[in-house]
Amino acid sequence: MQRLLADPTAEVLDAEDAGTVMRFLTAYLAVTDRHALLTGTARMRERPIGVLVEALCQLGADIAYEEAEGYPPLRLRGWHQVEGQEPQADETEPIELKVRGDISSQYISALLMVGPMLPTGLRLWLTGKVGSRPYIRMTMALMQHFGGQCRDLGTALEARAGRYQPADYTIESDWSAASYWYAMVALAPAGSHLTLPGLRRYSWQGDQAIVDIMAQLGVATEFLSDGVRLMQTPPSAGFTQDFTDCPDLAQTVAVVAAALNVPVLMTGLESLRIKETDRIFALQTELANFGAFLTEETEGYFRVSTEQFRVNGQTVATYHDHRMAMAFAPLALRGPLTIETPQVVRKSYPQFWSELEKAAFVTDFR
Repeated sequence: MQRLLADPTAEVLDAEDAGTVMRFLTAYLAVTDRHALLTGTARMRERPIGVLVEALCQLGADIAYEEAEGYPPLRLRGWHQVEGQEPQADETEPIELKVRGDISSQYISALLMVGPMLPTGLRLWLTGKVGSRPYIRMTMALMQHFGGQCRDLGTALEARAGRYQPADYTIESDWSAASYWYAMVALAPAGSHLTLPGLRRYSWQGDQAIVDIMAQLGVATEFLSDGVRLMQTPPSAGFTQDFTDCPDLAQTVAVVAAALNVPVLMTGLESLRIKETDRIFALQTELANFGAFLTEETEGYFRVSTEQFRVNGQTVATYHDHRMAMAFAPLALRGPLTIETPQVVRKSYPQFWSELEKAAFVTDFR
């Protein structure tokens, strides 16, 4: 994201495998009247973006698909005035759009963030089940911090026309990255503990849900003035967890639950099919190599179960997915294993392996 934003004249922008970059930049480039080709890796070109493109085109964007309909690469050809956008003397109501709530929240966030740049702002009506709502709240909170006027009306989200203003902001540590350290404490020798800096008790990040989830998998959290202290405790006998608002935690939880032989019934996994890979298939395949299973009992309900979990030198395929690498890496506390293409972590946590070495893990990059 930093690299692409730093080059305002590039004709080809490569988002590589970063879905957030692809979706946010699509909206940003469109509303700023940029002419460019936005592309990505082979996997990125398989990830749907039609809902966002259709919405932006309704607002005034001129976007064409270079290859398959509904998927990147995208040819952005500027912005034109759509009838009804120009405010009249007595017409200041926001432009209205309907968007499915069960799609990636990144589509919704992308539209919200450009809403203030529209002549009369934007009102998004969300239809159906709304997933990852904490990320929508986080987007709106940050918009407000930088001068954007927006509000959550329940079934609708509203961003009023106006300008963003510069403001100071201290960026919180990443709860998604912290989840892997929770996994390590859960799988480490009895009595293990760990301190992570920069995490807040009152956070907009949806993945702070890891605090309550991991409490059931044997990790207690103590909030400090600047971070958290994790302490190993006995795990529960089993539980049910809805991942609708925190889908990026699903892989970590599934692996830990399997290793500890704690049965977990997982719901809200719909978006995992369209992530960096089909994460449900990837989990099912790789867990089976360790003697564990992720089985769909009824539609939308997946059970983690263990037959005889063992770590004895298996190789874990990562499927071009950073979270597959980091979710399975903590199993090294139970025995040696190999992670294929370890460089995939650069997408969200490029220092992951060096941080493991600081924590006394032995890594061998060959």
